[in-house]
Amino acid sequence: MPHLEAVNTRADVWNVSNVHSRVRYQLLAEAEPDLLCRALNLFALQCLTPDEVHVQRQDDLLAIEVVIDGLSWHRAQVIAEKLRNLISICSVDLQSADPAWVEAAQATG
Repeated sequence: MPHLEAVNTRADVWNVSNVHSRVRYQLLAEAEPDLLCRALNLFALQCLTPDEVHVQRQDDLLAIEVVIDGLSWHRAQVIAEKLRNLISICSVDLQSADPAWVEAAQATG
């Protein structure tokens, strides 16, 4: 059996030439015991480790915020769509968490 090396990061093969930025996902979901694991698993399946994860329960809902660095906007949107498809997810908001990237995007139109 060949030796397998651990992979810490996964190259964004979808858009190698795109600028990578820091993004923030804000999710609102039903407070189900396995929901946090299912949501974070979407990042783990792509060998991505979030920089920050904040969770707060509000009655029967969970407010989840995930911040991750090094994603192209396209890849971030694909992950957001996968999050939206999870059962118990009410809403997913995706925004850039990198002020310099936002300013550059606004300057180019």
